[in-house]
Amino acid sequence: MDATLHALGAILLRAVPTFLLLVLLHFYLKGMFFKPLERVLKNRYEATEGARQLAAKSMELAAAKTTEYENAMRAARGEVYQAHDRLHKKLQEEQAAAVREARAKVEAKVNEVKNQLAADVERTKADLLPESDRLAAQIADAVLRRSTA
Repeated sequence: MDATLHALGAILLRAVPTFLLLVLLHFYLKGMFFKPLERVLKNRYEATEGARQLAAKSMELAAAKTTEYENAMRAARGEVYQAHDRLHKKLQEEQAAAVREARAKVEAKVNEVKNQLAADVERTKADLLPESDRLAAQIADAVLRRSTA
């Protein structure tokens, strides 16, 4: 058993330099590889997260501008519709006034023509009355001549 312990002690004694090299390698890799890698990853994460936050702010700003633009477009459309309605009403009023004026002129002309026609009828009646009396007398004479003949 003594020999086994002695052999085990010799194996452990030979393993000490390997263990020390592993410990040194651990600290060397930690200081030279993992810490810079961790720093780079951290910077990358912060840059990525910063870009995400900047993108989120940009999206919020774009959404606000879009809403503002839509509101401005809605207001402009409303103003255009109101201006169109005012113009339409003005044109309707002008058209109605023109129609009233034309109607008044036509009614005046119709009344004038009616009066002229009535005057012509009266004048023609007055002209035809003596003629009709003369014709009635001729017809009566002709009928009476036939009756006597």
